[in-house]
This record gives sequence, C-alpha cells and structure tokens, in this order.
Amino acid sequence: MAKKIKHVGKLKNTGDKVAVVFRTVPGESDNCLVLQTATLKDEVHDSLMAMIDSDQAQQTNELGELMFSRTFPNGRSMLQQMQQEGRLRKVPTSNVTMTPTPVVEVNLAQLNTLIAEQKGMSVDELYTLVSGAPTKEQVAAQTAVPESTPSQEPVAAPTTDGVLSDSDLAKSYRSQADAMYKEAAQLRRQADELDPPKKKTSKAKIEAEA
Repeated sequence: MAKKIKHVGKLKNTGDKVAVVFRTVPGESDNCLVLQTATLKDEVHDSLMAMIDSDQAQQTNELGELMFSRTFPNGRSMLQQMQQEGRLRKVPTSNVTMTPTPVVEVNLAQLNTLIAEQKGMSVDELYTLVSGAPTKEQVAAQTAVPESTPSQEPVAAPTTDGVLSDSDLAKSYRSQADAMYKEAAQLRRQADELDPPKKKTSKAKIEAEA
C-alpha cells in the first residue's frame, strides 16, 4: 500500500504539482498559499521534498510552520527564501487537489471543511490552529488600505499570475512568524494539545487529514 503524504497536491486548472504551505489565508478561508515544486532547482526541490516526507512534517497541520524553522542547504529559512523569491502563490482552495497517494485525490476546499468539522470550528477559524496566528482584528488592520491610495491593490491580493510580493506575505504572516520563532520550544506541545498524535488504530482520521 502506498504511503500517504500530506501537504502535496496539484492545481486543477493546470495540473502543476504544488506543496500546500498554508491551507487557508487569514480572512480569506477560500484561498490558500502554495508553492510550485517543478520549477525549483534540484537541490532546493530535493531538500523540500525530503522535509515534507519527514515524520514531523506529516504530523503538523500546516507545512508553513515547519518551513519557517527548517533551512535549505544554503542555511536560509525555507519559508523566507521561497517568499523572497516570489514563489508563494495565493490560489483558491477549490483549485487545489490534494494527492496523498498516486491514486487518491481530495479537493482542498472539501478537505478544509472536513477538518473544520472534526475540530468543531468553522473553516474561517482554521488558520488559528497555526501557532502565533494573528487575530481577526490584526488581520483586518494589516490588510486595510487608505482610501487616498486607490491605485494600489489591497494588501493580501496577488500580483501578476497570482504571485505574492514580499510585502503581501510579510504583512499577513509577520505576527505569526515572530510568534513561531519566539515560541518554537512550545510548538510541539501546542500541536499535541490541539491534535494529539494518532495511534495506528486511528487510520480513518489520519487519512482525512492527508
């Protein structure tokens, strides 16, 4: 039986393979952040995929949490490097198909709904499972744009081809990233409290979160 791998999928409209960095975007639960893997350099691609395949990555709810603390061979944070290179894209969750195995496909929008039901929360609240996630008020303040600058796009909007700029991503996740850095030692405890490690007998729920 093929091993199930979380955080990987493909875009429905193009078939491009992606790693799902964050399953939802604060204030925009119908969008997610993905990273196209086929366009990465071999060294970066292999390092990222090895991290995704690790036990720690398979136990975390959001790949972006681990990418923040893990580094590429050059010593740079995976999340920061991908963001600075403009490789993180905001796309509709309905356009992402998760592929935990070569023969299993699950729409991300539907998966998010299922996970929210299991957690007893709304899809809009899923982002709060990320350690250090900003409050709704902080998100609203970060994405506000003064009326005097109508020519500018709203702060969390994607640029050409859906690619997020450094400013877009930083304003949405700065609070979250700072908190993750300061609370790295507590991340495992918090994750276990939110979603206790599953035993082998709990395969059904593990498959639902693939």
